[in-house]
Amino acid sequence: MPSDPVLTLAGISKSFPGVRALSDVGFSLYPGQVTALIGENGAGKSTIVKTLTGIYLPDEGSLTVGQEAKHFSSPRDAWAAGIAAIHQETVMFDELTVAENIFTGHMPGGTLIDWAEARRRTAALLKRIDADFKPETKLKRLSVAQQHMVEIARALSHEAKVIIMDEPTAALSSHEIQELFRIVDQLKAEGHAILFISHKFDEIFRVSDRWVCLRDGEKVGEGLTRDVREPDLVRLMVGRPVDQIFPKRALTIGETVLEVEGLSNATEFEDIGFTLRRREILGFYGLVGAGRSEVMQCLFGMSRPTRGRVTLEGRPFVAKAPADAIAAGIAYVPEDRQHQGAVLPLGIRENTTLASLGAHVRYGFLSRNSERAATRMLGTRLAVKAAHWEQRLGELSGGNQQKVVIAKWLATKPKVVILDEPTKGIDVGSKAAVHDFIGELAEDGLAVILVSSELPEVMGLADRIIVMHEGQMVTAVTRGGPGWSAEAIVAAATGADHQAVAA
Repeated sequence: MPSDPVLTLAGISKSFPGVRALSDVGFSLYPGQVTALIGENGAGKSTIVKTLTGIYLPDEGSLTVGQEAKHFSSPRDAWAAGIAAIHQETVMFDELTVAENIFTGHMPGGTLIDWAEARRRTAALLKRIDADFKPETKLKRLSVAQQHMVEIARALSHEAKVIIMDEPTAALSSHEIQELFRIVDQLKAEGHAILFISHKFDEIFRVSDRWVCLRDGEKVGEGLTRDVREPDLVRLMVGRPVDQIFPKRALTIGETVLEVEGLSNATEFEDIGFTLRRREILGFYGLVGAGRSEVMQCLFGMSRPTRGRVTLEGRPFVAKAPADAIAAGIAYVPEDRQHQGAVLPLGIRENTTLASLGAHVRYGFLSRNSERAATRMLGTRLAVKAAHWEQRLGELSGGNQQKVVIAKWLATKPKVVILDEPTKGIDVGSKAAVHDFIGELAEDGLAVILVSSELPEVMGLADRIIVMHEGQMVTAVTRGGPGWSAEAIVAAATGADHQAVAA
């Protein structure tokens, strides 16, 4: 282990009204090493990142870069000290070029910008990380993976000693993830210290040399990655052993609730047909771009099919808009909870009752007492962790935000619940809670559609699985029946079996 750390946190504490986010946290980052920062949502990881990048000033503790104590009062101070962050969602300007994004705030030439020099330096930075786009390209024309490369180039333009990667692979394909790992290896070889935050254990074990675990704002362990196993990290994260076997409940599946025949959209999916029954969990699995989410959005009235027929409880059903689906008893928890599923500046109560406001109108006025009672009941049932029910949703962890989104749709008292990637971006403890609750939904008599790109999740929870590839259903398998194996399902999802089916 290198003798001199690049950065050291010591005794860092931070409190907000009603919440102690960090308590006496300390660890070091070393040159040429990747340190994985792990913990459940709400463990304090984001607060650490915001402290390191000058967004938050700690209440107590010290931050040392090299041998020099630092006090960051703004992100500019962190940049000047050689600390850069690459976030899950890029914070750049779509209408500006790659060169302009990289050198915003420190353009060559000062007041009189030297554009030729900016493009020359940008080209050198892009070549350094083997990026295959030009300095003149507008950011909006790049993929998410390429935008991450621009952020890495921007960090290198500041000669960053410490690079923070906060869930950088969440929106990337498998190929793009491998390309990111290649760049991480290159940055390590150049001597950069990297703080890598991820919920995915395969990534942690692939890229990291060291690990630091937070739980409830406190550091509960650290060490070398080669000396630890995944179950040990899980136990540290949640404070108890977590059963990795999904909590599948033995239920008697009831009558058909939803029937879909020949549902098609000219550009997204074709000839989708299936039935969904009460107390059933029907899984939809496929790779990115398979068309799973597009089918669900069509059922919810977010888009219109070019042909096909939908029957709900034996009656023809057409959703011209989401309001039609909600009124008919269909709820849709979208994959993108922050943009489609929730209003982050609003409070927990306001988000929880957003889709069911009519149920809380008394004598022509919205009853806050009725809203509070419903929020308290659903929030308690889902074990939402918050200071109070009026707290802004954006202040909660990702796992708790997801619970509030689910609560919002449960408040509409649906017959069919569509869950699109319900555990995306949340930690192992919150995943276990959501998995258990999905089983409760089915046990309560609801018909559930589970869309997931995590094969263990969909195999662990579903009674049947429909596999999609390039907009078509390629196979449907029943729990315990022929084809119910990870190998067969993955083969179908990758296009090994192109025979369309009905389920």
